[in-house]
Amino acid sequence: MGIDGASKRIYLDNAATSYPKPGEVWESMARYMHDIGASPGRGGYGSSLDAGRLVFEARETAAQLFHAPGAEQVVFTPNVTYALNFAIHGLLRRGDHIVTTSMEHNSVIRPLRSAGESIGAEVTVVKCDAQGRLDPHDVRCALRPNTRMVVMTHASNVCGTVMPIVEVAGVAHEAGVFMVVDAAQTAGVIDIDLRSMAVDVLAFTGHKGLYGPPGTGGMVLSARAATEMASSIQGGTGSRSDEEFQPGFLPDKFEPGTPNTLGIAGLRAGIGFLLENGVDQIGMHELRLAGEFAKAARAIPGIRVFGLWETGDEAAICARDRVATVSVGFVSAQADPARAAFLLDKEFGIMVRSGLHCAPLAHRTLGTFPAGTLRFSFGWFNTMSDVRDAAGALSCIAERC
Repeated sequence: MGIDGASKRIYLDNAATSYPKPGEVWESMARYMHDIGASPGRGGYGSSLDAGRLVFEARETAAQLFHAPGAEQVVFTPNVTYALNFAIHGLLRRGDHIVTTSMEHNSVIRPLRSAGESIGAEVTVVKCDAQGRLDPHDVRCALRPNTRMVVMTHASNVCGTVMPIVEVAGVAHEAGVFMVVDAAQTAGVIDIDLRSMAVDVLAFTGHKGLYGPPGTGGMVLSARAATEMASSIQGGTGSRSDEEFQPGFLPDKFEPGTPNTLGIAGLRAGIGFLLENGVDQIGMHELRLAGEFAKAARAIPGIRVFGLWETGDEAAICARDRVATVSVGFVSAQADPARAAFLLDKEFGIMVRSGLHCAPLAHRTLGTFPAGTLRFSFGWFNTMSDVRDAAGALSCIAERC
């Protein structure tokens, strides 16, 4: 089994960046570049007004997707990492305590460690189980009188386990602490309804499940977070230009400088594609593919599947307790996931990600540190044929490892 130069290539790294993008995305970006081209809010002429209208419509579309009370609560950032940094550094004060989990990406852990060094913030990492599951009671037990924030992922980027965000947000809300959610792996895949979630900051990225281009993302803020969060970057906004201080109203408070209007044009189209096709429909399609792959991978000698996919209970996916990300490893300690990923690409045209996935704590929790895993992450444009090809290729690789 193998490929030649004319054969198709199979992209299974959607947890990093979704590919391909819907045609509407690049068409929308091309229209902006060809027909508008100007900066929003920087002029009274028609093209600038058109650009401003485009950004506003993108804000409205994102608010519709997340069921946010108002479009002004949506703040655009270059990606989810920037959004999480804005929230963490903007909300924390000297001597604050923060609760997080052992399944976090470095976009959460590194800002927290930086806050520990700069303002003496204390961090409690609540341990998840070997399948990446979190007990909300453990979060409650970790709270202190000086706890300022609970910050955590909505779903693991390593093994796909979905966290009990609603329950944990209820614990945080009851204690009067901020709830910050990293929705990088769930936005566009699981329906997120902020009307029923006590979340203060929902940080999202545009280039994964929202089908936008790289360099897009944002955060949805509660009124309390918008008021208490300090703005870490200041500059021109096109509003209140007579004042020397950053405007205090949303979204201008957190959007200084010329926005990535080209990327936002693509993001608006990507979210529009989601709303048209249905988040639940897209998410379940991806889960069915991941479930079939996990089932096939478990049957391969020498291969181990991690997270909830290890149990074999694919019927549980209807409960949406996971996303379509499957990590596998080799029983043999001598086998190298990085070499396996290289061979999958070179010999079979299958693109996956190996290693620690910027989440060393998660790999320690799963028992896969330091070698990491092979991560197969499925998207809307993948097919059952891709699943069969990936499983067959993995079986061939396992025989040689």
